[in-house]
Amino acid sequence: MSAPTSLAGFVSAYRKSTSATLAAIVLLLILAAALLAPVLSPQDPYDLAQLDLLDARLPPGSPSGDGTRQYLLGTDAQGRDMVSAILYGLRTSLVVGVCATLCAVAIGIVVGLVAGYFGGRFDALLMRIVDMQLSFPAILVALILIAILGQGVGKVITALVAAQWAYYARTIRGVVLVESQREYIAATRVLALPVTSVLFRHLLPNCMPALIVVGALQVASAIALEATLSFLGVGLPITEPSLGLLIANGFTYLLSGKYWISFFPGLALLVTIMSINLVADQLRDVLNPRLRVD
Repeated sequence: MSAPTSLAGFVSAYRKSTSATLAAIVLLLILAAALLAPVLSPQDPYDLAQLDLLDARLPPGSPSGDGTRQYLLGTDAQGRDMVSAILYGLRTSLVVGVCATLCAVAIGIVVGLVAGYFGGRFDALLMRIVDMQLSFPAILVALILIAILGQGVGKVITALVAAQWAYYARTIRGVVLVESQREYIAATRVLALPVTSVLFRHLLPNCMPALIVVGALQVASAIALEATLSFLGVGLPITEPSLGLLIANGFTYLLSGKYWISFFPGLALLVTIMSINLVADQLRDVLNPRLRVD
């Protein structure tokens, strides 16, 4: 069985999994909600003029002190509406995860293509660097870099890129080693095509199926890693909302029964990561049916 070669065939193959289809729908809704957060949110949770400390830690379904709104998911310790905070937090977490993945992919593509195509000592050198990076836990690499760079969205993205680029380099290099043995690559050498043309016009397109699957999985990993850093208090600053920060803000109130401050952001994080992973698993099965587990 081969991978679908048209958009209609791809959609048809993807829809064979009900769970993956539902996950894709949920993920699209999450992306839309994050994109439209300023429109959908009942309030700007980071505009101090819209907050009232008298509304702090209200349980789900409570009305505001002045009766002008109802807090469907309650409020946190600063009186922020949890619906609004989660929508803004989703937006930040997704931006960090997607941007970090795209930057890491760009670095990994170049390293993987060059190492796999040229081989020899150059390949060995690059792969030893990759192996050295992969020998450290991603969270440890990110923590060290955050300690050096400080807090901030750009700095967290930089730390995540440094922690993840090696995964893509290793993946691309493995595909290139296989593709380099095929006849069309031998033909490009006979025709003396420019190296950049061989790498990016001939090899890279054949690496895309594996790259898409790994990239989708690593978006979820990047979101989870950013949430962990923010939960530990070393990721994003308090002025940049993220799901990890929201969970951390409510953690101290769990024992007093104020579960909703951490529970609902945690649930949003769980649903987001699960949706991305289910979509990635189905993409793997569609793009490479030989890996399908029945």
